[in-house]
Amino acid sequence: QVQLVESGGGLVQAGGSLRLSCAASGRTFNTMAWFRQSPGREREFVAAINWSGDRTYYADSVKGRFTASRDNAKNTVYLQMRGLQPEDTAVYYCAARFSGTSPYYASDYPYWGQGTQVTVSS
Repeated sequence: QVQLVESGGGLVQAGGSLRLSCAASGRTFNTMAWFRQSPGREREFVAAINWSGDRTYYADSVKGRFTASRDNAKNTVYLQMRGLQPEDTAVYYCAARFSGTSPYYASDYPYWGQGTQVTVSS
């Protein structure tokens, strides 16, 4: 059975950093991604990384501040977040898929974690 378990969320002041982790069990996925959703807004793409880790994709809003990485030996993907701002406050979700084209759309990911809350205070 496939499971994705996120951890690492919390409360941080503006300008601070957090590292999210997503541990996958059951299978090794080709593409793993992070999405986020805040109240009243659609779930939005944040970052994605391919199996080998040599391709990463970022939303413009996080480019230069967030870094996705993965450790296939641990079947875990990470999201290092720096320079956090109040607008980054959201529930962050890990998503995974075995195949696909564009990494940007939530509908292309069949597997999801339960989410972890990130709150950035001003």
